[in-house]
Amino acid sequence: MPKTTTFLILGASGDLTSRLLLPALGQLLQREPERHVTLRGAGSDAWTDKRWQSAVRTSFASTNAQDMVERVAGTTYAQADITKVADLKKLLAGIEGSLVLYFAVPPAVTVAACAALAQIELPADTVLALEKPFGGDEAGAQELNHSLLQLVPENQIFRVDHFLGRSTLLNILGVRFANRVIEPVWSADHVESVLVRYDESLALENRARYYDKAGAMIDMIQSHLLQVLAVLAMEPPSTLGEMDFRSATAAALRATYIHRDNPVHFSRRGRYTAGTIGDRKVPSYVEEDGVDPTRGTETLAEITCEVRTARWKGVPFTLRSGKALGEKRAEIVVTFRPVRHVPVGLTGIPADGGVLRFLLGPDQISLELNVNGGDDPFALHREILDTDLGEGTLKAYTEVLSEILDGDVALSVRADAAEQCWRIIQPVRDAWERGDVPLEDYPAGSNGPADWATSMVD
Repeated sequence: MPKTTTFLILGASGDLTSRLLLPALGQLLQREPERHVTLRGAGSDAWTDKRWQSAVRTSFASTNAQDMVERVAGTTYAQADITKVADLKKLLAGIEGSLVLYFAVPPAVTVAACAALAQIELPADTVLALEKPFGGDEAGAQELNHSLLQLVPENQIFRVDHFLGRSTLLNILGVRFANRVIEPVWSADHVESVLVRYDESLALENRARYYDKAGAMIDMIQSHLLQVLAVLAMEPPSTLGEMDFRSATAAALRATYIHRDNPVHFSRRGRYTAGTIGDRKVPSYVEEDGVDPTRGTETLAEITCEVRTARWKGVPFTLRSGKALGEKRAEIVVTFRPVRHVPVGLTGIPADGGVLRFLLGPDQISLELNVNGGDDPFALHREILDTDLGEGTLKAYTEVLSEILDGDVALSVRADAAEQCWRIIQPVRDAWERGDVPLEDYPAGSNGPADWATSMVD
C-alpha cells in the first residue's frame, strides 16, 4: 500500500497558506499522481470544514489543479491555539505514520508552539517545516535551533527558503559544474565581481505587519540572497545529496564577511517616497497603512561581502534588494576580469572580460562577449548569446513541498547556515542602529537614490 503523509498546516486560515502553500500542493498532486497526502488545517480563525474546503478548491484552481481537489476531499479544519499543549494534543490525536507540521505562522508563534510540542510525543517520522526568519539574530537562531532539536533530529527539520527551490538557482548548478568553458574560470583569478539583485516594482502591498519590522535587509538579503551567494561561492560538492550540498553551502557562508570588515562603507539603505510606478500612484512608505515612521525601516538595502577562501578572496559579492522601484530586475551578474593582453590593432578595448547573467523569472541565461567584425573588422563590440528557459515547470513552493513530503531536506537551510546568515549581517545592523549609514530617500518608480548608480566598490 502506498505511503500516506499527513500534511498539517498550522496557520491554515492565513495568507501564506492560500497564496502559496495550497496552490503548490495542488500543482504537486497533479504532477505526482502516485503521491498520497492527507491534508489537514488548523488556525486561530473560527472556520468550518466547509469554508476550509472552499479555500482549498479556490487555491487549487489558481494553478489549474482543480481536478486534484478530490485527492484531498476529506480535508478537515480545526480552530486551535497552537501554543497550548491541550490544543496540539487534539490536533495530533490519531495521526499515525509520516507527519509534516508546517508552521505558516509568525516566528514568535512558532517558537511558542515548539515549546508546547516539547511536552507531546510526536510520531517518529515527523518533519517540521518553518518559514523565515529563523530567529531575530544569531543568538535567537541558536536558541530556536536548540528548541527544534529537542523535538526531532536535524534531518527532519525543513527551514523553508523558497529561493532554494527556484528553477534559476538550480540551473546555476548545471552551468557551474557541467561546462568546460565555465567551471575552470569560476574563481577570483577570472571573476572580477558578482551582483545578486532582486528589485521589485511592488510596494508594501498590505504587508506592514511583517515588513515594517523586517525591512529589506532581513526580508531578502539575510535570507534569500545570502543563500544564492552560498550556491555561487560553494566548493563543488561530491553529490547534491543533503549532507554534501548543505555542507558546501554552509562552508561558503562561514567564510563570508562584510567586505573589508567595513559595514559603514559597504552597506547602503533607502526608503521610498511618493511616486508613480507605471500608471500607479504610490504613497510614501511612511504613509502606508500600518507603518510606524519612527522605526526607520529601509525598503531598499545593499551590502557588499567577500568570501574568504582561496577561490574567492578579494572578489566583491554585492547583494541588493528593494521595493517600489521602477522595474522588476531579478538577476545574478558575474563579471569576468579583463584579459591580460589584447593585441595591438584591435580597437575599443572592453572594460571587462565578458559577463554571465542569470535572469530569474522568466528564467534566462545570457553570455555577453567581446567580439570584432562588422563595418570595421578590427573594432570590438559587445554581443549577447542568450537562451530563454521560460518560467520553469514548477512553482518554487511546489519543489519545496515535494522535498518536504519526501523528508528530503537538501533544499532547506541547515541550522548552522541559518545562524551564519545572522552573523554575516550583524555588523551592518549595528552600523545602521548607530546611525553611521544614512537612510536615503528615493521616489517610488525610480531606480533608487541617485548616488547609488556608482558601485560601493569603485
